[in-house]
Amino acid sequence: MLAPQAPLGMDFGLVLQTDPPASAVVERMRRAEQAGFRYGWTFDSCVLWQEPFVIHSQILARTEHLVVGPMVTNPSTRDWTVTASTFATLNEMFGNRTVCGIGRGDSAVRVTGGKPNTLANLGRSMHVIKELAEGREVDVDGTPVRLPWVRDGRLPVWMAAYGPKALEMVGRQADGFILQLADLYLTEWMVKHVRDAASRAGRDPDSVTICVAAPAYVGDDVEHARNQCRWFGGMVGNHVADLVSRYGEGSDMVPLELTEYIKGRDGYDYRHHGRSGNPSTDFVPDAIVDRFCLLGPVEAHVEKLRQLRELGVHQFAVYDMHDAQDATIEAYGRHVVPAMS
Repeated sequence: MLAPQAPLGMDFGLVLQTDPPASAVVERMRRAEQAGFRYGWTFDSCVLWQEPFVIHSQILARTEHLVVGPMVTNPSTRDWTVTASTFATLNEMFGNRTVCGIGRGDSAVRVTGGKPNTLANLGRSMHVIKELAEGREVDVDGTPVRLPWVRDGRLPVWMAAYGPKALEMVGRQADGFILQLADLYLTEWMVKHVRDAASRAGRDPDSVTICVAAPAYVGDDVEHARNQCRWFGGMVGNHVADLVSRYGEGSDMVPLELTEYIKGRDGYDYRHHGRSGNPSTDFVPDAIVDRFCLLGPVEAHVEKLRQLRELGVHQFAVYDMHDAQDATIEAYGRHVVPAMS
């Protein structure tokens, strides 16, 4: 495998849920751009939160350069042609400033009784969405389809993944890789799988953008920060549980470092998904919160980000879902972003 090429700098993204009022989401994204963030991400779960793409249009209108997208959408809750047309419309209005983060589906499909998509279906959807949004004709269930009004469209498609087969698909097909945890060992393991897959597919491994997304909480009270971010271990645990059911406990296909902590998991209530104080995350130990998130003073954040950058990470996207949202944006803008530029 080719060794990761450490980026000279690191991009930063802000990830928000689309809780009402939408105006607050737009305003935080505007302030994030002023603070040096280059990407604005939102959850996409239409039952749990407000419609993200409506809010994306307002974010794009209130910012100048911010690239906006879902973290992440899925192939089930929206028709693929509608998804492509939505991105293409935003790009035509605001100048190719969107990115399509996509995965198999978690909260968006489970809250309505559905299941995550197969990887095969996800792969087809990624192809169709990208081709249509960039103005090319593509086969949709046997029918050639093209958006005739698209001119000079560009839509990077970044795929969220954890398991080996999904990581393989990222390397073969996706423009970027979204890894929703900031554990150094697991980041190295997963980035290696993606880069190896890209090489086997005849692609330049450096062409795949690596985005690590995780909660960040700046401050000296680490115990309080852990409790504010413990929800994240529960969210990741949903995906890990899927991997265990697919590959078996103790499988060589998935590292024990990822699967060991969910042994105490007992169900999950999506009504509290992605929120501090989530009662479904009591099983998440402090060590997992520390490994998966960025906690502590500014210096601790910068040190871990430098290590992630050395592993080939191009962007760190801050899950800003706790009781210090604005303080986190300010601390990153004032101290962390400049230190990583």
